[in-house]
Amino acid sequence: MDGDDGRRITITAIAREAGVSVPTVSRVLNGRSDVAPGTRERVEELLRQHGYQRRGSRTVSRVGLVDLVFNDLDSPWAVEIIRGVEDVGHGAGVGTVVSAIHRQSTAARQWLQNLRARATDGVIFVTSHLSPPLHAQLRRLNVPVVVVDPAGVPATDVPTVGATNWAGGLAATEHLLSLGHRRIGFVAGPTHLLCSRARLDGHRAGLEAAGVPVEDRLVHPGDFYHASGFAAGTALLGLDDPPTAIFAASDQMAFGVYEAVRRRGLRIPDDVSVVGFDDLPEARWASPPLTTVRQPLVEMGRLAARTVLRLAQGEGIDSPRVELATNLVVRDSTAPPRRS
Repeated sequence: MDGDDGRRITITAIAREAGVSVPTVSRVLNGRSDVAPGTRERVEELLRQHGYQRRGSRTVSRVGLVDLVFNDLDSPWAVEIIRGVEDVGHGAGVGTVVSAIHRQSTAARQWLQNLRARATDGVIFVTSHLSPPLHAQLRRLNVPVVVVDPAGVPATDVPTVGATNWAGGLAATEHLLSLGHRRIGFVAGPTHLLCSRARLDGHRAGLEAAGVPVEDRLVHPGDFYHASGFAAGTALLGLDDPPTAIFAASDQMAFGVYEAVRRRGLRIPDDVSVVGFDDLPEARWASPPLTTVRQPLVEMGRLAARTVLRLAQGEGIDSPRVELATNLVVRDSTAPPRRS
């Protein structure tokens, strides 16, 4: 916190040494995204070297580790989040401990026991429900928490990072409607996740705005994985009046729909259009390349990591609820419906 001559280091001194303006240093301290990555790294390194702390902030003993906790790790979606967290961690000289608790209370208890034994600078939970008892125990340990895509509504003092899922659901549906589709199947994600419910709500809003009836039988449950997409796609295509397009609430479920279409001897997009959600790296290499809603998974991981590290250093954050923008990526899996 002090310079070599014993004086307290100031933002002005940091800015001068980094060759940037004082407002730029302030933006880095506040976790703002409008700072070039190279500049951010240079300023953050100087802040660490000088042990800078805001006036009135608590003295923090850094451990150099951040915990990243998933329910499961068997998804390329998780890999993208890990990439973002590790990107920030590497730049900050902080290691990442990745765990999966598999929705089991015994695994969660074991994880917490391990955490007590080794300590951590902060915890990032992904698509998890942060129960009040667990939250209380982490508070007692003075461990800050951030949740990515929470299940349920977290406590008001728990920062969350997500994407504009409702807008993404709306954009995908409007795209299919603009092509002329009126019978659109939907493969939903787990109902306990807020992101899943938001995507379905956005889809329904798009249909209602276009005056297209919302049919419950065109909505099938899924769990974000291939098998559920295949099962839902098979059921939807087996209807007497099957949909001409299917919107799956995750890319993995969309790939399952691809297989269901193939097994019925149909073609994408000639016989049925398919849209996913995520824009995983595999989406562009699918056959045909998948039209999907891109959510910035890597950047969500980066923002969660920056937020938890700021909290670990006793710094404030700009907003406890952040949603990063989604956008539709149109590829070759959607086309106007074939005329009867």
